[in-house]
Amino acid sequence: MPDTVHAPAFTVSANAAKRIAALRASEGDDALMLRVTVSGGGCSGFKYEFGLDGALNPDDRVFERDGVKVVVDTTSLEFLANAELDFKEDLMGSYFAVGNPNAKSSCGCGASFSVD
Repeated sequence: MPDTVHAPAFTVSANAAKRIAALRASEGDDALMLRVTVSGGGCSGFKYEFGLDGALNPDDRVFERDGVKVVVDTTSLEFLANAELDFKEDLMGSYFAVGNPNAKSSCGCGASFSVD
């Protein structure tokens, strides 16, 4: 059973929740959740990955806002503790972004980061 009580803090902005709701609606499946994963790679050492998912894994932690769910596995959550998921629209386009206090540096596009 996914843990929602003892997980480190991870927040979802109102803009991100709105975008996730819109993505679910476009897929026609209100059970979909946004999965946020940290993996090795990218130009700074680690990279963020985002995708819709309908299944929970035993090591997932669930974060909710405005009726949508974001899931993060415990390994990724170590890199995302106290971070915030946001959705931005600017000259670079529209994209999910992570405000991550654990990142010591990041690439210009913000899709990858490094830690000490």
